[in-house]
Amino acid sequence: MKEGKRPSESLTVWTDIVLPPDTNYHGTIFGGNVMAYVDKVASIAAMRHCRKQVVTASSDSLDFISPIRTGEAICLEGIVTYTRKTSMEVFVRVEAEDLLTGERRLTATSYLTFVALNPDGKPAEIPPVVPTTEEEKWHYEGAKERYEIRQRRRQMQKNHQR
Repeated sequence: MKEGKRPSESLTVWTDIVLPPDTNYHGTIFGGNVMAYVDKVASIAAMRHCRKQVVTASSDSLDFISPIRTGEAICLEGIVTYTRKTSMEVFVRVEAEDLLTGERRLTATSYLTFVALNPDGKPAEIPPVVPTTEEEKWHYEGAKERYEIRQRRRQMQKNHQR
């Protein structure tokens, strides 16, 4: 078995300013932009964990909690929270920052699954994740249930294909 890695080793942080072209008619960032940023941050975190190419296998959730407005910064942090043999779960936290006051607020959270690939494009074995902090342990302990939910959802979708 490969030596484990701490979630902090995959930590990926990305910040950008929200400008008018990034927003809808409400003056808030397009949800699709947030989705793309989440996927990019999660991809980098996954690659940092396994040091291999990865593909997005699923996006369990993207829960929008509050909007990000023009002129605020969007701040994303992603970490690998759980691994199986060739796949890994990544958690991404999205915050808005008022750049004049420094106040930050949670705006979205997301769990995604990635599969590592070998040079032939086939699933590749990855190191396990070893949680160390209380927050990392909390994500890790809930991951098995999220995995089972993903598997049931995939099976239901297979059963209902036309």
